[in-house]
Amino acid sequence: MLRNAFEPWHLILIITVLVLLFGSKKLPDMARGLGRSMRILKSEAKALKDEQPAEAPRAESTAGR
Repeated sequence: MLRNAFEPWHLILIITVLVLLFGSKKLPDMARGLGRSMRILKSEAKALKDEQPAEAPRAESTAGR
């Protein structure tokens, strides 16, 4: 269904629209900011993954009560 969703002319059209909307001066700043955000997100996700989870409190069963 979406086998050929993005052909080269699609990408050229998208880039042209972005340059027209935001201007050539703002695009590098936006890309830099996006890159920083991605790096922060990856480092935070890695930190959460590497953290040893604290011992979870055991839930008391209420079936016997």
